[in-house]
Formats: sequence, C-alpha cells, structure tokens
Amino acid sequence: MKFLAKRYNRLKTTERKDRMDLSHGIPVSIHLETYVTQEGETEEHVFNEPGTIVELNDTLYIRYREINEKEHTDYPVTLKLRGDGDVQLSRGGSNDDMQLKLHFANEKRILTQYRTPYGMIPVETITPRLDVRITDDPLAGEIYIEYQLFANGETLGNYRMRLLFHA
Repeated sequence: MKFLAKRYNRLKTTERKDRMDLSHGIPVSIHLETYVTQEGETEEHVFNEPGTIVELNDTLYIRYREINEKEHTDYPVTLKLRGDGDVQLSRGGSNDDMQLKLHFANEKRILTQYRTPYGMIPVETITPRLDVRITDDPLAGEIYIEYQLFANGETLGNYRMRLLFHA
C-alpha cells in the first residue's frame, strides 16, 4: 500500500510483502459520528454502514451509503484521502438534486460548491483539525475532522466528523 508508506509515516504499517492489495477494493465496516453545532444547538448523527476502501494512484477512497431511515434519504458518500494529507468528501451522486463536495486541509480556508435544487451555492471550509490514522495489519483506520462551514461570509455551523473503519 504505497499510500500508507508514503504519506502517513507516523502510522503503524507493516513491511511484509503480503500486505493487502487495495487496488481492487476491500469491504469494510464503517462507523460514522457527526456533530453539527448551529446557533448554540448541537445535533448528533450516527451511522453504521458497510463500505469499501480502494487505493488508486496513491489515493485512498472510502465509499459507503449514508442511509437515514427517519428522513428517507440514501446518499452515496466518498472520502478521498489524498497523498498530500488533504481529505475530500463528496456526498450525493451526480444525478441527485443535492450534491456536496468539501475539501479539508489543516488550517486552510477552501472554497467549493454545494449543488441544491435551487442552484449552486458557494461554500467555504476552514479546518482547524484533521487527523488520519490508518493501519494495514489489520486494515483499520480513523478519520477525524473538525471544520467550520461558511456561505456568503456567514458561519453556517461548526462540524465534527469521526469515521472509523475496519476490514
């Protein structure tokens, strides 16, 4: 797993030649916790879903479906763990009315777009904390992101996301 050895040198990886080949994808179990704080109120959402992890060109992709039975929603989600340490999150498919693509980089403000039924809305993220920990023996990991979301210069909320996965 070139990605693990190259980018996350602080991570525990094995040097065995029989490491898992992620180029074709491996099934994983996903546990996701999100916390959204808006106007002093915090909401918590927890998801436990099956997913896959695949490595392509020194980038890891974690894919799963975020299913909310209460709200009758089912969105495809992809987390892209780039070799430079940045993380990109895509929520919603290209055919969905709503599609959110966020880019996270420690201590950086990044502009992106949020597609809604009413058109595109420019949004920005500031990421005060971004931690990625992955092991490959056994294959498991944790992604923790704290970020602020802005639209038109106004704070939409403070967000925390913790994703755990294991094969």
